[in-house]
Amino acid sequence: MDTLTVELGERSYPIHIGRGLLDEPAWLDQALKGRRAMVVTNETIAPLYLDTLTRTLARTDTGPVETVILPDGEQFKNLQTLDTIYTALLERRLDRGAVLIALGGGVIGDITGFAAASYQRGIDFIQVPTTLLSQVDSSVGGKTGVNHPLGKNMIGAFHQPRLVLIDTDTLNTLPDRELSAGIAEVIKYGLIDDPEFFQWLEQHLPRLLAREPEALAFAIRRSCADKARVVAEDERESGRRALLNLGHTFGHAIETGLGYGRWLHGEAVAMGMVMAARMSCRMGWMSESEVARITALISAAGLPVEAPPGLSAARFRELMAVDKKVQQGRLRLVLMQGIGRSLVTADFDPRALDDTLEALAHP
Repeated sequence: MDTLTVELGERSYPIHIGRGLLDEPAWLDQALKGRRAMVVTNETIAPLYLDTLTRTLARTDTGPVETVILPDGEQFKNLQTLDTIYTALLERRLDRGAVLIALGGGVIGDITGFAAASYQRGIDFIQVPTTLLSQVDSSVGGKTGVNHPLGKNMIGAFHQPRLVLIDTDTLNTLPDRELSAGIAEVIKYGLIDDPEFFQWLEQHLPRLLAREPEALAFAIRRSCADKARVVAEDERESGRRALLNLGHTFGHAIETGLGYGRWLHGEAVAMGMVMAARMSCRMGWMSESEVARITALISAAGLPVEAPPGLSAARFRELMAVDKKVQQGRLRLVLMQGIGRSLVTADFDPRALDDTLEALAHP
């Protein structure tokens, strides 16, 4: 097992990474300390791992464990599903000392975290991510929330977990498409500020796709370490943390425009990173050869490098205008000045954005 720490003073918390951790009660026992717990999961994960987790929780000092099983899919990451969690908490009379446990991927982690942030003005929660994407990205950093028909993740709160427990054995049951979606977020860390990691990914991508445990463990740890460092520097995204949104403004437009769930989040982010790279090249900030390397790695991971049909350039602009990085009416984008050198800027040539959208969008 490997342990990292997200350094946030009194709210610091560990990230435990290893095989078989769902069967180890010690880490959960330390976080629960005898309090009541409710596990929130979905219809896909419950048959696979809920019994294991509840058996492990039975070996801790907690009382009877409650469970809520939600429908599976990005299209259910909304206020209606959130209300299901609130109702269960109230009906079972869990108080402010209770702990929510998110068992699942990014949707479960985000919606459970937001329920914890807002129930009785805030209770603790634990992240137990079961997808590669959630293990390397969404479970770390305290971003929680739900989607709105007009924009992705526009309703939410910063609420840090008490613990992140990453059992890499859960990736054995992950569909290939979901694995590739997670690799998109792994690639993102290399592009932001870790060029050595990007080069490692170019060399070792076949090992990740083959699910070699050592390669997966290295990629997960490196990604979590990169994110933990950024979160410690800028918890509430007032500056540097916005770099973690590389590809997301374009990607969120794809998810919202197509309808949540049509493309996986990682697939949309992958295409968003291709669009950011091509726009950066149009700005003269990135070479054609670097764009080719990025596109080749993303394609080799089984991810899209062509925008989906049905979204015009005008529709992209409309959707991108509803983005959390818009400040005082100005759109800010995460672009690149080379592999491993990203920046957040509103000072981009609007013609470069227009030309990129016109070249890639498929009405």
